[in-house]
Amino acid sequence: MELESADDVALADKMNAGRKAIIAELQKQIVGQAEVIELVLLTLFVGGNSLIVGVPGLAKTLLIATLAKVVELKFNRIQFTPDLMPSEITGGIALLPDEQGHTRATYQAGPIFTQLLLADEINRATPKTQSALLEAMQERTVTAAGRSMPLPRPFFVLATQNPIEMEGTYQLPEAQIDRFLFKSVLAFPSEEELDSILDLTTGAAQAVPAQVLTVDDILAGQRLVRSVPIASHVRRAVARFVRRTQLENPDVTADVKRYIRFGISPRGAQSLVLAAKGHALLRHRYNVSFGDLRAVLRPTLRHRFQLNFEGEADQVDAEALLTRLFEDAIRDSA
Repeated sequence: MELESADDVALADKMNAGRKAIIAELQKQIVGQAEVIELVLLTLFVGGNSLIVGVPGLAKTLLIATLAKVVELKFNRIQFTPDLMPSEITGGIALLPDEQGHTRATYQAGPIFTQLLLADEINRATPKTQSALLEAMQERTVTAAGRSMPLPRPFFVLATQNPIEMEGTYQLPEAQIDRFLFKSVLAFPSEEELDSILDLTTGAAQAVPAQVLTVDDILAGQRLVRSVPIASHVRRAVARFVRRTQLENPDVTADVKRYIRFGISPRGAQSLVLAAKGHALLRHRYNVSFGDLRAVLRPTLRHRFQLNFEGEADQVDAEALLTRLFEDAIRDSA
């Protein structure tokens, strides 16, 4: 691909330099978790939302709060709890005195009116409360008090989730989980990483991360990502692969028919292509390859591809099945 102008070339260079600089700043406070950091940065440049899963104490919240400082985003945090109400997220009507001392019904904006929203322990709230994020995550608007209001740009939801086996958690509704570009899984640190964490966090001095990119840089980067081309045969392979995850497709494999509850949605296919475009551009390549799709396949689709009861009982590896279907679609496109 040839970038359209010298400004595009300069912006691509700035995005690549910014990616490396952000990682360096985050590593002042975060030890390890390189894959999760890469996916969070990709979320920013693609313009999506991310779900980060892990047990408490793995620095999920610290990672997101530090990122907000590094990229100069307005940041709000909502701690999700079982008694959290939707209006505590989106805001609502309140009776407030005006300048003349008269009481008037006034809309009070909730914490969702920000640029980077941390939905902390999102699955500790009820599905009704979780659904308050649906419109914001997809349309970047909030409808309340009879009117639709745009959210600041850019707008991201970075949510942390405790493993669903833990007490006091709820399943995320399928409609909401499909709105997350990525689902990242934090691994417990190795012995060496844990030793580094103890050294970093229990000393007297704490490193302060520096700002690397501005809001305008992020918005410009998002526009450039969408301009990255994808060859027609690569795009068609994605379409073929997604169709092969659908139970109503007469050509599905026996494994899909037997073990899958539901397959990848069109939104999932869109997310896969956009994530691959961002992956290519942040590595100074200006077209989408099958390698880019492979790199983002599992984090983009693992939460959109669910096993049925028989698949769970037989302990089927859903991600391995997903990868096999993808490779078969690529082979058939050759």
